[in-house]
Amino acid sequence: MKKKPLYSPGEIFILLLKYAKLSIKSILEYKFDRIFITIAIFCREMISVVVMFLILARFVRINGWEYNQMFFLYSFLFLSYSVFVLFFAGMRDFDNMIYSGEFDRFLTRPLGLMYQIVASRIDLSAALGHGIVGIILFVNTAFSVGIEWNAKNIIYYIVALLTGAVIQASIFLFSACFSFWTYKVDNLRNMIFFNARRISGYPLSFYPGIIQKLLMFVVPFAFVNFFPAQYFLRKSDMSSYWNGFLYMTPVVAVIMFLLVYAFWKKGVSRYSSTGTAM
Repeated sequence: MKKKPLYSPGEIFILLLKYAKLSIKSILEYKFDRIFITIAIFCREMISVVVMFLILARFVRINGWEYNQMFFLYSFLFLSYSVFVLFFAGMRDFDNMIYSGEFDRFLTRPLGLMYQIVASRIDLSAALGHGIVGIILFVNTAFSVGIEWNAKNIIYYIVALLTGAVIQASIFLFSACFSFWTYKVDNLRNMIFFNARRISGYPLSFYPGIIQKLLMFVVPFAFVNFFPAQYFLRKSDMSSYWNGFLYMTPVVAVIMFLLVYAFWKKGVSRYSSTGTAM
């Protein structure tokens, strides 16, 4: 006889909303602190935008890219990261869950582990800080680079942001999985994610072939911003790549999440408590 699930899909969704409500209540307990964190994140990220502007202001175009087109490319990174930390902050913070012993508590509950990890965190400050920067870049570039914002393009843009967020969540979870064996993986995470994200602020074609392949097939940030931006801009350097890459962001997101999820499950099967659960 088939075992009946403990919770129906409707009940799981209601639980997810309750998790979100609790997270938001926890955030709002320290309103001024969260406001200052949001402002600090916004200022930190705007510095990188200002630095890029100062560099690009000296040139009319670089390798065929005008500065407003490059800022449109850059906006994908901020907006997709904002979606990522709003919905998948638990995957970002998974290594800390293991180190603090919080993951041990998840193991005792009659809910899926990945569901609990995703539902347990909302980083509203980071979502707002990055999101505001992304919106500023988008508003100032999206209507000046020759894009026709019809229904087809709007749907593509939304799907690209959502699946770009899944790609980033998968990259973070991959690096966090090593905490099953080493507990602290901050340096590995910074090396894999933030270094790749930093160089992805510029068009993929600017880099040597080996860097391009790393950003396409190893840490696939090219599918977070470069190919989605190329779908709209159709710059001449796109001729160096397969045209199908323009539509591959959702596929890459699904494949990457499934591969990382399988790696994560292997880590769970070998997990032994840190002994720090509270």
